[in-house]
Amino acid sequence: MSKLYCGIDWSERHHDVAIIDQDGGLISKQRIPDTAEGFTQLLALLAAAGDRADQLIPVAIETPRGLMVAAIRATGRPLYPINPMAVARYRDRHAVSRGKSDHGDALVLANILRTDEHVHRVVPDDSELARQIAVLARAHQDATWRRARASNELRSVLREFYPNFLDAFAGHQDFLISADARAVLAIAPTPAAATKLTHARVAAALRRGGRQRHIDERAGHYLAVLRRNQLRQQPLVEAAYGDHILALLATLNAEDTNVDRLGRTCAQAFAQHPDYEIITSFPGLGDQAGARILAEVGDDRHRFADARALRAYAGSAPITRASGRSLSITHRRIKNDRLAAVGFMWAFSASSRAGGAKDHYRRRRDTHGDHHAAATRHLFNRLLGCLYHCLQTRELFDPDKAFTTTT
Repeated sequence: MSKLYCGIDWSERHHDVAIIDQDGGLISKQRIPDTAEGFTQLLALLAAAGDRADQLIPVAIETPRGLMVAAIRATGRPLYPINPMAVARYRDRHAVSRGKSDHGDALVLANILRTDEHVHRVVPDDSELARQIAVLARAHQDATWRRARASNELRSVLREFYPNFLDAFAGHQDFLISADARAVLAIAPTPAAATKLTHARVAAALRRGGRQRHIDERAGHYLAVLRRNQLRQQPLVEAAYGDHILALLATLNAEDTNVDRLGRTCAQAFAQHPDYEIITSFPGLGDQAGARILAEVGDDRHRFADARALRAYAGSAPITRASGRSLSITHRRIKNDRLAAVGFMWAFSASSRAGGAKDHYRRRRDTHGDHHAAATRHLFNRLLGCLYHCLQTRELFDPDKAFTTTT
């Protein structure tokens, strides 16, 4: 029996399915809804085409997530998520007219597996716990980014009419994200409101925000700065800015709550994973950063062929472009952005501590002349290779082994 291939063009409400043989001939096609009934129809379509337990038909689809993907994944069949940009390139091989249809894209996806199955990767076989951590870690990362955006937007608006408030909390840890800043801003969203503050009100606000020490000292400092003379907007305009500030403050408070809640839940799940001890043995990796690393790397030990593949996936390995007499070596721009983001923080934290990581970073700066970003990326590249080795061998991080070779 010839080998069969299935392509699914994914959309929000329905999916187009095409099954072809090894010569590219169409066996069957059908549009199914994005429901449990649609999944049943898909299984029936595959079975009618010749799907067997010992020879499951591989499936190509344009997304690695969603309910339909989870259901197909549970059947145990090979599932290949194909980047939509790659599908667009393959489409040009089948039609020069640049025409496009959902059924046509399903055929393209099936043909991608027929011709190039060996160069595409199946969905990683991560454990259920690892997938849970991935959802929580990414949600926590998103909430952290949203909180930073809300803080930056709040600062931008305050600069337009309330510079004294920014001066009052300049140099404060976490600046506007701090509980002190949010508590005081809630009772004094405008310069006019600040003129009516009393020491007792500010102190009470700080207590509500969670401060337990140096309350009177901090209240006196904030009150003195807020009452300084400053340029003012007209009263109605200033009041409008105040309403805007309170709306932004509500968003910031909500995202701060989300960050704390998701961070705790993610850390609890991460602590239960078998890789927890290995990952957190690395300098600069705690519960939050370690969970984000696991979320993107996963616990399928066959996902990456070697450490080099993992480094390329993370964007830490340089990329070479050579053509004729032209040769350039640059950092990768096509990468897992989430893994690259946490990796930069990981390397930065590790380079701030005494030991091999810091020595490696200084050597890249002083001896090789790297800028900060390049030296940090090089350190991340080294640590990532060590992490791959430790996860494969189930060993804890050993700084003496990791940084014995000078590079």
